[in-house]
Amino acid sequence: MSGIFKAYDIRGIFPEEINEDMAYAIGRAYVEFTGAGRVVVGRDMRPHSEDIFRGLARGLMEQGADVVDIGLCSTPQSYFANGTLNADGSIMITASHNPGNWNGLKLCRAEAVPISGVTGIMDIQKIVEARSWKTPARTGTLSTYDITPEYGAYLRSFAKLDRKLDVVVDYANAMGLYEIDGIKELFNIIPLYDELDGTFPNHEANPLKTDTLDVICAKVKEVGADFGAAFDGDADRCGFIDDQGNIIPMDLFTALIAQDILSRGPATILYDLRSSRAVPECIEANGGKAIQSRVGHAFIKAQMRENDAVFAGELSGHYYFKQNFTAESQGLAMVMLANLICAKKVPLHTLIAPLRKYFSSGEINSKVADVKPILDAIRSKYTDGNMFELDGISVEYPRWWFNIRASNTEPLLRLIVEADTPELMAEKRDELLAIIRG
Repeated sequence: MSGIFKAYDIRGIFPEEINEDMAYAIGRAYVEFTGAGRVVVGRDMRPHSEDIFRGLARGLMEQGADVVDIGLCSTPQSYFANGTLNADGSIMITASHNPGNWNGLKLCRAEAVPISGVTGIMDIQKIVEARSWKTPARTGTLSTYDITPEYGAYLRSFAKLDRKLDVVVDYANAMGLYEIDGIKELFNIIPLYDELDGTFPNHEANPLKTDTLDVICAKVKEVGADFGAAFDGDADRCGFIDDQGNIIPMDLFTALIAQDILSRGPATILYDLRSSRAVPECIEANGGKAIQSRVGHAFIKAQMRENDAVFAGELSGHYYFKQNFTAESQGLAMVMLANLICAKKVPLHTLIAPLRKYFSSGEINSKVADVKPILDAIRSKYTDGNMFELDGISVEYPRWWFNIRASNTEPLLRLIVEADTPELMAEKRDELLAIIRG
């Protein structure tokens, strides 16, 4: 059982690891831990999400919480509902991009503040394992609420479009259908895989795996679309494609959205420390304040609140907006990209071209027997650079930089190197890999 309680959510295989009974226990433990009196609950399209909901709702109510069932929704919609309905917390039933036999729970406090491993998931695990919840004074109630119209109206309020753009959307048979339901009329949508199917019959709902984007890239070129958008399973991540059918690196997409945001005035924007140098350069050139962030949504959301940031982008395709309670909104990302294309009046590939000026290794994973001596060796070797340890070890030089981080869950080191030229990037990448891999 302990294996389902992870750093950012609760996730496991149905029904062996997570099922209706486990969801019931988690519901009771969640209320015992948070004291929440009113909890928003949404779910994705997996066939067993209904089973999980039944157990979860029963546990929440028996522990004294009122449940607001918002039904099928995207994860960003659940965050929006949490905040706009002034709930004490929310739980989204989803396993995101995992295969169809998985399910899980994403937990939040009020205002969509995430509950992570270090801020409560492990405490909830202990309560579940000990069945140590108290008997409440009352039993909660169950009500339903449709958040989709309000969320759609909210997204539309940000649109500044002078024409309907042609957009190929790969819904991956998943919750992107709900995420952008309220803004479909703003675009000419060319849909791919637009029937809900929690078995994911066409491809894994994970835009980080670039082979899942082959079809949408080809379709964008075929129909001459302005761009493409490929959602993951619960629509809290999205991969974007330019008008020539090329994948837009997710860090560079942060810089694109920053341009639309900063056109309204100066603001603070966070960027994942694995991002290209082109990202902070673009933010600052457009009048913004650029601040590096740790990797991981719980850290980023906390750092956004600390710095009153309006936006943050992560290399994994998560884009966070202050306007959605400092949480993801891929629908808002899509609207802001369209705003930028309409404002600049040039094709998307022209907008992205100036940002493609450095050469990155991408994130390279290495299995190692012992992380510590390798990190110590790297600290010793690169003392002549600007070294800091916001998340792992980062070292900056005038013409190149790198970051190396240890995995939280397995003996892995993750390396990313960027340089002014492909030759320098390859040289430094190989130099670091020689230290890591021996």
